[in-house]
Amino acid sequence: MLYIIRHGITDWNIKHKLQGQTDVPLNDEGRAMAEEARSEYRDIRFDICFCSPLIRAKQTAEILLRDRDIPVYYDDRLKEMCFGIYEGVENSFGISDCPVNVFFKTPEKYTDPPAGAESIAELMARTAEFLRERAEPELECGRDVLIVGHGAMNSAIVCNVKQRPLSRFWEEGIDNCRLMRLI
Repeated sequence: MLYIIRHGITDWNIKHKLQGQTDVPLNDEGRAMAEEARSEYRDIRFDICFCSPLIRAKQTAEILLRDRDIPVYYDDRLKEMCFGIYEGVENSFGISDCPVNVFFKTPEKYTDPPAGAESIAELMARTAEFLRERAEPELECGRDVLIVGHGAMNSAIVCNVKQRPLSRFWEEGIDNCRLMRLI
């Protein structure tokens, strides 16, 4: 089985700030969400966990898997999408000409990312490479794999696994601390 889960809430989530690869920790609510997930999913078998190295994902994995003998491996390919100069911007939808908004509204048209930002093609490529090199070999050996990550990165994983077009990128709705079984 292949599972994904998004990190718990951060202060930036509450303020509607673009986090991207900015390393923002969980807040109290986010830690409580991870504790609830730990209780809710305690009976689900995970043999191995791959996790984004960003602190909000690491903290979520640590809480979720506490007292379970499950190895956790950090992989840079599981970081959130980089939004370049727009990371830290609050309420991007209130900025009519913010180019990152295209990614959230019509991802298939996000072809010209702002300075320092990652394209959707780059995100899709790095998550596909991760799946091919790390997750699929584990699954082929019969192991149950958990990926702890982020909204956009997890959506890329979903699209890669389910072979969805970019127009359906946000279709699953990746809620914080909600486990999703993909395979």
